[in-house]
Amino acid sequence: MKGALLLLSALLAAVPASGQAASGRSKHVVATLVPETTAVAPGQVLTVALRLEMEPEWHTYWQNPGDSGLPTKIRWTLPEGFEAGPILWPVPARIEVGPLVSYGYDGEAWLLSELRVPATAAPGSSVTLEAKVDWLECKEQCLPGKAQLALTLPVAAQAAPDAARAAPFARARERLPRPTTGWKGEALAGAQAIALSISEAPGAATPVHFFPLASELVEYAVPQEVTSAGSGFRVVMARNPNGGALPATLDGVVTTADGRGFTVSVPLREGAADAVAPPKPPAPAAPPAGTGPSLPVALGFAFVGGLLLNLMPCVLPVLSLKVLAFVKHGGGEGGALRHGLAFAAGVLVFFWALAGALLALRAGGEQIGWGFQLQSPPFVAFLASLFTLLSLNMFGVFEVGESLSSVAGRAPRHGLAGSFWGGALATLTATPCTAPFMGSALGFALAQPATVNFAVFTALGAGMATPYLALSASPRLLALMPKPGRWMETFKQLMGFVLLGTVVFLAWLFGRQTGIDGVAALLLALVLVAMAAWAYGRGTASEASGRGRVLALGSAALLLCAGLALGMSQPQRATANAAAPAAGGLAWEPWSPERLAELRAAGRPVFVDFTADWCLTCQVNERVALASPEVAARFQAEGVALLKADWTLRDERITRALAEYGRQGVPVYVLYGRDASKPHRLLPEILDAGTILKALDETL
Repeated sequence: MKGALLLLSALLAAVPASGQAASGRSKHVVATLVPETTAVAPGQVLTVALRLEMEPEWHTYWQNPGDSGLPTKIRWTLPEGFEAGPILWPVPARIEVGPLVSYGYDGEAWLLSELRVPATAAPGSSVTLEAKVDWLECKEQCLPGKAQLALTLPVAAQAAPDAARAAPFARARERLPRPTTGWKGEALAGAQAIALSISEAPGAATPVHFFPLASELVEYAVPQEVTSAGSGFRVVMARNPNGGALPATLDGVVTTADGRGFTVSVPLREGAADAVAPPKPPAPAAPPAGTGPSLPVALGFAFVGGLLLNLMPCVLPVLSLKVLAFVKHGGGEGGALRHGLAFAAGVLVFFWALAGALLALRAGGEQIGWGFQLQSPPFVAFLASLFTLLSLNMFGVFEVGESLSSVAGRAPRHGLAGSFWGGALATLTATPCTAPFMGSALGFALAQPATVNFAVFTALGAGMATPYLALSASPRLLALMPKPGRWMETFKQLMGFVLLGTVVFLAWLFGRQTGIDGVAALLLALVLVAMAAWAYGRGTASEASGRGRVLALGSAALLLCAGLALGMSQPQRATANAAAPAAGGLAWEPWSPERLAELRAAGRPVFVDFTADWCLTCQVNERVALASPEVAARFQAEGVALLKADWTLRDERITRALAEYGRQGVPVYVLYGRDASKPHRLLPEILDAGTILKALDETL
C-alpha cells in the first residue's frame, strides 16, 4: 500500500492539470502539495497541505527538532494579494537515536497552511501557487531535501470541496494540537529542572509528554516525570544548563494517552534552587550489539532468514529450475552432491562478495544496508534487464544451455561451473526480496566489525544453500522429485511470468528514482533487450545459415548494449561555516581550505570534522567519541589542530570538499599526519574513542 501511494504521487507529478496535487521528491521523501478544494474563491481561505511521505525508518522534523535536526520550511511565491499563514504543525513524536532525542515525523506527515485569497480574485481566471520546500530527512545519516512545487487552481465564485480529499484533511486536522479552554497553571524553573503544573485541564486525558517550543530549554533525552494532580497534572523536565535566559512563558504541546495534543502557554518564572527536583537520568545505554549472546542469536536469525529466501517469489523460478537441473545432470548420488556443493559455493561466494562491498562502501562513508544496490538507478535497470532475459529464456525465445539461470553446459565439468554460477545468480535475484525478512540479523551485522559481518553473511548463505545441499546429498529426497517430462516446460514458462512480475516491481522502483520519463526510457530499453534475445534466438537456431547467424548475433549484441546503455544512463531526480563550540574541553576552529593548507604547510597534524546540527550521527559521535577525555588528552598531547566544517547550511566549498573525499553527506572525519607528503586518513562514520586513538597511533 505504501509503495502504491508513492507511485501515485510520482504519477501525479507528471500531470499538469488544474487542481491536481503537485509532487517532487528527494532520495527518501516524496513531497506533495494537496489543495483541499478544487478551486479558490475570492475573500475565502484555501487550505493547502504539504504531504511528506517518508521511506521506512526515515523521518523529518517538527518546528522544534530537539537535540538535532531542522524544521521543514515552506517559502511561498503567490499571486498579488494572496497571503500565506504559518505552518500548522501536527503533534510530533519522540525519535530516539543513541543518546539523543529529536521531535519529528515518520511514515507520513501533513503540514497544513492557510492561504487567504484576496477579494479581487476574478472568477473564471486561474492562479498558480508556488512553494519552495526544504526539509531534512534522516535515518542514521541525514540528507537535505528540497522541492520546487507549483499548483494551478481555477478561481470560482465558490470553492467546491474535493470529496476525495475530505477524509485525509479531516485526519490531518485531528493531528493538530487543540487549543486549551479553561486550563490554568504555571511553570517553575529550578536550578536543574523545570516543572509545568496545570491545576485544571478540562477535556484532557492522562498526559504523556510535553513538547516545548523553545529550543535548548530542556534536556530532551532525560525522561519526563508526568503525574496526575487532581483535575490537572504536573510535568517535570531536566533543565538544559546551557539554555540561556528563560523565556517569559513556557509554550508547547502536551500529548495525552488518547493520542490527542493540546497547546500550552503558561507563565514561566525562576524558583529557588531546590524548588524543583530534577527527574531521574536515563538508564545507562545497553552494551553494543555483538557482545555476549547477541552473536549466536543473530547467526540463528541469519540462518533462518537464508532459508526463507528460498520462498521468495523472485527466487523460486531460478531455484526450482536449479533443483530440476540437479536431478537431470547430477549423474547419480555422487554427481548430484557435487552439483549441490558447487551451487552452495556459488551462494556463499556471492554473499561474501556482498558483505565485502557493504564494508567497503560503509568505510567510504555510505550509510547502507541489505539491498543497497537498489538505491542505484543503473543497477535497478540492469536487474530489470536481467530478469527480462531470464523470463524470455524460460518462454523459449532463446536458449542458453538448460536455462539462463543454470548457465550450465552439457559437459560434466562445465555443468559444475554452471551450478556455481547458478548459486551466485540465485543470490543476486534474492536481493530485491529479502529486506523485510532479515532486518534483525542484518541490522546487527552492519553495526559490527568485519569478522562478525562476514559470519552473519556466511550464516545467511548457509541457510539459503542448505535445502539444495540436503536434496543433492540424499538419494531418498531425490527419489521424491517428480520425473522429468513435459510438465517441466510448462512449469518453467509459468515461472517466467513470475519473473515478469518482478520486472514490474523494478520498473516501479526505477520510476520513484528517476520519474515517469525514466520509466518510459526503461521500458524502451527492455524492448531493445527483448529484441536482442529474439535476435540471439534466431541466430542460434539450428536452421540458421552461417551468414544469417553472424548477422543475428551481431544484431543481438548491438541491441543488448543499446538497451543496457539506455536504461542505465537515466539520471536520478534530483553555508555558513562558523566557529564551533568547544567539545571535551577542546577549541575548534572553523574549517576552510586555506586554513587547512596553512596548518599542513606548518607540519601540524589536523583533524577535520565535517558535521551539521541536523546530523544525528554527528551529534552522537561528538558526545560519545570526540568529547571523550582520553581523546581530548591525546589531541592536546600531539598538538592536533581541530577544524570543524559546519554543513548545517549549504556551503558550496564544503560540498566540493566532501566530493573530493568521495562522500555525499556527513559525518566525515579526516585525519592528516605531520608529513604533508603522506595521504590523509578517513575514519569510519560511526566513531568511538578507541577508533580515534587507534587512528592517531597509526597516522602520527
